[in-house]
Amino acid sequence: MEPTARGTQHVHPDGRVELGEVESLKDSRFYNEELAPVPVEKRTWTTYTYFALWMGMAHNIPSYALAASLIALGMDWVQALLTITIGNLIVLIPMLLNSHAGTKYGIPFPVFARAFFGMRGANLAALLRAFIACGWFGIQTWVGGEAIYIIVGRLAGSGWKDSAVVLGQHWTLWLSFGLFWLFQMLIIWRGMEAVRRFENWTAPLVSVGFLILLGYVLVKAGGLGPILSEPGKLGWGPDFWKVFAPSLMAMIAFWSTLSLNMPDFTRFGGSQGKQVRGQILGLPTTMTFIAIVAILTTSGGSVLYGEQIWDPAKLADRFDSPVVVVVALVALVLATVSANLAANVVSPSYDFSNAFPKKITFAVGGLITGIIGIVIQPWRLYSDPNIYIFAWLGFYGGLLGAVAGVLVAGYWVVNRTKLRLRDLYTERGIYWFNGGWNWRALVATLAGAVLAVGGAYGGPFPADGLIPFLKPLYDYNWVVGLAGAFVVYLLLSLPERKRTTDIEEDASERRGPSRIDPAAVDG
Repeated sequence: MEPTARGTQHVHPDGRVELGEVESLKDSRFYNEELAPVPVEKRTWTTYTYFALWMGMAHNIPSYALAASLIALGMDWVQALLTITIGNLIVLIPMLLNSHAGTKYGIPFPVFARAFFGMRGANLAALLRAFIACGWFGIQTWVGGEAIYIIVGRLAGSGWKDSAVVLGQHWTLWLSFGLFWLFQMLIIWRGMEAVRRFENWTAPLVSVGFLILLGYVLVKAGGLGPILSEPGKLGWGPDFWKVFAPSLMAMIAFWSTLSLNMPDFTRFGGSQGKQVRGQILGLPTTMTFIAIVAILTTSGGSVLYGEQIWDPAKLADRFDSPVVVVVALVALVLATVSANLAANVVSPSYDFSNAFPKKITFAVGGLITGIIGIVIQPWRLYSDPNIYIFAWLGFYGGLLGAVAGVLVAGYWVVNRTKLRLRDLYTERGIYWFNGGWNWRALVATLAGAVLAVGGAYGGPFPADGLIPFLKPLYDYNWVVGLAGAFVVYLLLSLPERKRTTDIEEDASERRGPSRIDPAAVDG
């Protein structure tokens, strides 16, 4: 790359952008090493890296439980698979739209959010996403600890499983939960590279446990015939469609967190083509696979035991063979660690670091995530499929849909994918707005969120909805939140569009020879 002046952002032939120098930013209170733009020579993740990342994130016990819970709610296998497949294809769209900025500019999600929410306002979007990730971290850690409890119980005997009850759970289950929590904290303390290595190592193995569960159930149930003939309770009439809409929103909400913060991972992408291919190959295929396994296994469990057991650890505990139980659950524990680190620790670590860049490192952010994940009491969120889908997933899906609407509208329509890298780390730059806050993004997010979840009903919410006349919208919460915030942000921002987008080919951006091998450019 040709020598560049201080402040220059350089555009490479493949469209990726980097700063000429960052030394002058290091004194900024909005900068630290974890949040800094990744240099192009360090953006090395391949198509396989992203495929492996998605395999690691999707193949875990809560993903299985998500699909299995649809069977528990009364769907047959066709209805459940259809619901999950449509949901994953829909959520892939905003995920790829937000991923683009990470690869182009090498920035994580909270820095990306500064361009639209403001230097301080970005903390609202980042911390909202972070606290939800903490809840997911707790849920994943709880189910992983539960699997360890069952494994040790099969090996150690009834003394372990029938231990004294403390605060509503066996003390040995609390111990398993604590040890599993500690193991994950040790990995995250070693940094992002340790997470990447763990993902690549576990990705080819995480399917083993689920296939063992399915194989055992198929043999015991007498093949696919009895399982596929198991009827659903809803039929295809009004009862199904009443459950379908909120269930579809829950499927989307399951990955709505990642649809916001995929820049945390795509900032390391070797090219746009590599991250796009990796995600298209990764998310729909891995989630469809786990859905098929979960649906067939849960339906088979119903044939064998006369009830729909949607928690795979509890289903495995019913098996006669200790060897099958131990091998399957060990694989499931590895899968859960892989998913939890990638989906629920990496991103909130960046988000907490963004709130206090000079005080909170990536590792400290991970520790905060782990602590909040315990305080949120995940065993309560995971205890019932109705709470899991309609209350937990539905409510936060609507909130995050509103944030996604602002990001998509701002980056693709208002800013036309053009950002000033230096100003994303500079006080009183173009993204300072009013005191560090962009009121347009805040109003749009609030409007989208109220439309999406104002009518929340069921579970802990009033039967008539928090705001009764908005109750019909709650069944479509994520779509309503995204569309509402998207439209409001555009209406408020278009009068200012020229001021915020007139940054192409200006004095702070140059094009020139690239340091990367032209043969590596594929989009």
